[in-house]
Amino acid sequence: MARIASIQPGTTAYERNAPDSHLVQASLEGSRLAPFWLDDVPDRPARPALRGEHDTDLLVVGGGYTGLWAAVHAKRRDPGRRVILLEARRTGWAASGRNGGFCEASLTHGEANGRSRWPDEYDTLHELGLRNLAELDADLVELGIDAQLERTGTLTVAVEPHQVTELTGSPGFLDAAQVRRRIDSPLFLAGAFDGEETTLVHPARLAGGLASAAVALGVEIFEDSPARRLDAGRDVVTVSTDDGSVRADRVVLATNAFPALLRRYRHHTVPVFDYALMTEPLSAEQRAAIGWAGREGLADQANQFHYARLTADDRILWGGYDAIYYYGGATDPARYDRHETYVRLASHFLATFPQLEGIRFTHRWSGVIDTSTRFSAFLARAHAGRVAHVAGFTGLGVGASRFMALAALDAVDGRDTERTRLEMLRTLPLPFPPEPFASLGINLTRRALDRADHREGRRGPFLRALDAVGMGFDS
Repeated sequence: MARIASIQPGTTAYERNAPDSHLVQASLEGSRLAPFWLDDVPDRPARPALRGEHDTDLLVVGGGYTGLWAAVHAKRRDPGRRVILLEARRTGWAASGRNGGFCEASLTHGEANGRSRWPDEYDTLHELGLRNLAELDADLVELGIDAQLERTGTLTVAVEPHQVTELTGSPGFLDAAQVRRRIDSPLFLAGAFDGEETTLVHPARLAGGLASAAVALGVEIFEDSPARRLDAGRDVVTVSTDDGSVRADRVVLATNAFPALLRRYRHHTVPVFDYALMTEPLSAEQRAAIGWAGREGLADQANQFHYARLTADDRILWGGYDAIYYYGGATDPARYDRHETYVRLASHFLATFPQLEGIRFTHRWSGVIDTSTRFSAFLARAHAGRVAHVAGFTGLGVGASRFMALAALDAVDGRDTERTRLEMLRTLPLPFPPEPFASLGINLTRRALDRADHREGRRGPFLRALDAVGMGFDS
């Protein structure tokens, strides 16, 4: 096993311990460009496209987690209400079927980000997040959804000496020996375990289960029906598709990273690509070599971080690190296959787990994250409160999507609730600038984060300036 032995200044642990390139290439041979989760649910029912004109009490645009939770809870609140959901392609095909399955309690993208932006209400937001996670678990039981839920918690690890310092004193701190007894990697120098705030789920099973539950409750779902236009009259909001239209009293927009129907909010998020790999199932010997008996979620402490987890059949999902924005917010299919990123991910995986040399990746894929400038979701209102727009989850939407769906329903129903009174949901993030400034700023930030990871975490003047105006990365 040939490895880079010398420690070079300005390199990361993954680079210092990189495997031979032929081992990396061999691990990717034969991998399928498709999300493992969607392949693992082969019998997803297809639903008809919208044809003709329809009238409804509530229209939901978007068939991911947010839209599905909104539709489900709209019918649970008022079974007599007619609810229609439009999805541009298939329910759960986008971020809701491509994420890592980390269902976290945090509504604010971590404590540091939350406390810096909403210091006076952070404790309330934290409690609401924990409550939301518990209620989500209860919903899955009540709705009969088997999302392969595992209440495992998350292990955050240090792979550089400066990251050990950052973790020291954290609740659940583990030294090198303790962390390697949980998950054995020669790169892990320390860790911190949180067993309360993360549940793991099967992303596509969750999305599919929510869609089935919605239909069982009476929601009418139309797939392959992209919403093209929204027009608001005095008493009704009309959303048009290629082959039909829906007139609705109330509308919830949940289109994630894709262009908002309300143009005023199109610059409040940008689409950022995240990439992932999935291994073949591990043998008993391979599992024994790495431990991982607690099956906890795994993440490292870097700015450009990795995340990993085990599946029900003992595969390892390995994702993160590269976060790629394409000029103009491009999301065309050609962007989903990025060879250099998959090679980098495979190299970092084998550096982390050299005892798994020879393993193959069966799937490689990517998905689009709806990134906002404050790195957490927001709720926008329009047309006298009859339309609610939810977006901006920035990669932590599996759990927060339920909370934001309920907040959107509160808003369009005119309810005064603990959710709608939150400053977080009464304010909006700063919009991104137009091109070419958006691309310039985002890619400068990415390079600055990379430099910080190569300089023992030291943030340069550009990142410090972003921190000062509330646009820095805090988690």
